[in-house]
Amino acid sequence: MSVDVDQRTSPATGMIWIPGGTFRMGSDRHYPEEAPAHSVSVDSFWIDATPVTNAQFRAFVQATGHVTWAEIAPDPKDYPGARPNMLKAGGLVFTPPTRAVDLRDWSQWWRFTFGATWRRPYGKGSHIGGLDDHPVVQIAYCDAAAYARWAGKELPREAEWEFAARGGLDGAEFAWGDAFTPDDRHMANTWQGAFPLENLKTDGWARTSPVRTFPANGYGLFDMIGNVWEWTTDWYSTRHEADAGKACCVPQNPRGGPIEDSYDLHQPSIRIPRKVLKGGSHLCAPNYCRRYRPAARHAEPVDTSTSHVGFRCVVRPG
Repeated sequence: MSVDVDQRTSPATGMIWIPGGTFRMGSDRHYPEEAPAHSVSVDSFWIDATPVTNAQFRAFVQATGHVTWAEIAPDPKDYPGARPNMLKAGGLVFTPPTRAVDLRDWSQWWRFTFGATWRRPYGKGSHIGGLDDHPVVQIAYCDAAAYARWAGKELPREAEWEFAARGGLDGAEFAWGDAFTPDDRHMANTWQGAFPLENLKTDGWARTSPVRTFPANGYGLFDMIGNVWEWTTDWYSTRHEADAGKACCVPQNPRGGPIEDSYDLHQPSIRIPRKVLKGGSHLCAPNYCRRYRPAARHAEPVDTSTSHVGFRCVVRPG
């Protein structure tokens, strides 16, 4: 399904009009946090055709002087028990291990890297030269929200994001249909091989890719699946709320659960709320993280920036 936007005047270059509607949000076939599948309605809105790029974020920083969260040393009172030598500015960087590791222990491939920022996404020695059209990464939630305000936009709600990602294919497994690689064609930047050790790169990319490298979905949106995870405004909860099963009771423009439900129960001493990420990234792999689907969702602390998380914006009429 494609959308004719000729009758619309885009509020900003590079945005696509998404007509509102009702769809089945979530999934009962995969991870528990995606369940239950339930009916949701959203109003019409505009959404960026691509994730925000390095070039776009640079323009924002040059215009405003914005300093990202990854460039600010953590406040010790927010991280009780943290080692003083770790309370330095930086971000999480995917660092492939050199041997087989326990897939239950993400610390085997993620490293908090001092000096990792949107300009140096992998830390000292890295840079974004020649990557203007790649999605910006090492962006915490507050940085994405600040960019959106500057651009006269907002960040999407989870339901809006998922509705747009489905591209008019309600109920399909992926943003383009039910086959992951139709006719052996890669439709998104994801991981091929046994994560995190073996990266075959048969899609051509080891890390991020230019934002229009892979096909757009039915709405004309690029990278809704893979490349980088994307921030939404909803607080994370471990499950969706079920619908009442009646047309009269379908939630309209839902906003997610309360902030209290978003805290990580495995870290009770650290009270950092978490938002919902959508879309998966170039690190999603069949043997580890099959979250390269519209229904998939992931929790991300609002203070965290990583080498595989970015964002895009929306504009709501009125």
